[in-house]
Order: sequence, then structure tokens, then C-alpha cells
Amino acid sequence: MVRFLFILVFCAAGITFTYFMIQPKEKPLKIYNPVDLEPEMVDPELLRVGMGHTIGSFEFKNQENKTITDKDVHGKVYVAEYFFTTCGTICPQMNVQMQRVQKAYKDEKKFNILSFTVNPETDDVEQMNNYANAHGANPKQWWFLTGSKEKLYELARKSFFVLKPAEAKNLGDVGSDFIHTNNFVLVDQQGRIRGYYDGTSVEEVDQLIHDIDQLLHSEDH
Repeated sequence: MVRFLFILVFCAAGITFTYFMIQPKEKPLKIYNPVDLEPEMVDPELLRVGMGHTIGSFEFKNQENKTITDKDVHGKVYVAEYFFTTCGTICPQMNVQMQRVQKAYKDEKKFNILSFTVNPETDDVEQMNNYANAHGANPKQWWFLTGSKEKLYELARKSFFVLKPAEAKNLGDVGSDFIHTNNFVLVDQQGRIRGYYDGTSVEEVDQLIHDIDQLLHSEDH
């Protein structure tokens, strides 16, 4: 009887081990470089960069008037977006979806959300703080960032690639459609872009939430 039980347990363990070994592993997320993107979205001087692109250095104020830099997200997964607080079209939809992302990872210390304004003349620290509070943003995790318009736009077109270079030159025209980028950008622990998602789409944000989890728990970042 004991021998039979031993054989039974051994076989069960073997079957379980084999099952997990043959399960297909989830493919690593794509690493995006300038050559992978539409040329019109990439600053001309970066068009031929085919590997090694990472988000550049930055320094802005968040909704609590605290200085946030690229060092604050080093080693973390984060999602970035560009918006403005007085936007009445797609921005409200995007930030409803971003609330879903925050809820999914509310207890994750290695994850942040960065919402950069494209209209810092209006979106000062006080305005951003009011907007953040209205959207239930956790200031330890979800940062609404404002500062130099030139630096904000440079980061958008040279690091995140969410703004056309020709459009970025028109820094004063905050009423044009070009600022209504609907992209959420997923960035990994090494500062590499791992995905673009339509921030107005429930399905794409579902995929974003899944991909965040993959980055957080995969050994192969």
C-alpha cells in the first residue's frame, strides 16, 4: 500500500512538472526604438536609431510641488501620458482609464503614473493638484507634472515620441488638435519603451494592465 501511494504521488508530481514545463511562456514585450515608429512621430535626428533608446532625463514639479526627476522612476515600471486639465474631449476619457490602471496597481511600490501637461501656463502646481484630487490620484504613485513648456515638449518628441516634431515647434498653440495625443506609453525598469496604448479604449487599457503585470513579474524585462 505504501509503495502504491509513493508511486501515485511520484506520478502526480511528474505530471504536474511536465504540465508546467510544456506551457508556452509569455513572449517578452517588444522594445521600441525610433526606427520602429512612424517617421513623422520621431525627431529627425533620431530617425535611424535602431537600438538602445531610453527615456531622457527630466525634472518637473508634481501636484504637491515636489521635484520629480527621471531618477525617481529608475528601476520602476511606469505609464506616461500627455494631457491638459482644461481639455474637454479625450483627456477626461483617458484619465478615467488611467484611474483603472492606478486601481489595478494601487499597492505596487515599483509602479508609477506620470501625467505631463502640454499647457503649463494654465496647469501650474495648484491647478494640477486640484485636478489630481478630483481624479482620486494617489500623490505617492500618480504624479501630475508641470514645468518648462520647452522641456515638456522636448521630452514628448525626443523620448516618448507622442508629438510630431513639426507640431511641437508651435509651442503656443494649445488649442490645436495636436496636443490631443491619446497614447499611453509603457516604460520598463530600464527606461525603455515597451508599448503604446489608446488611452480612450477599454480593451487597450486592459492590455496595458496585463503588460504592466508582465513587466513587474518577469525576470526578462
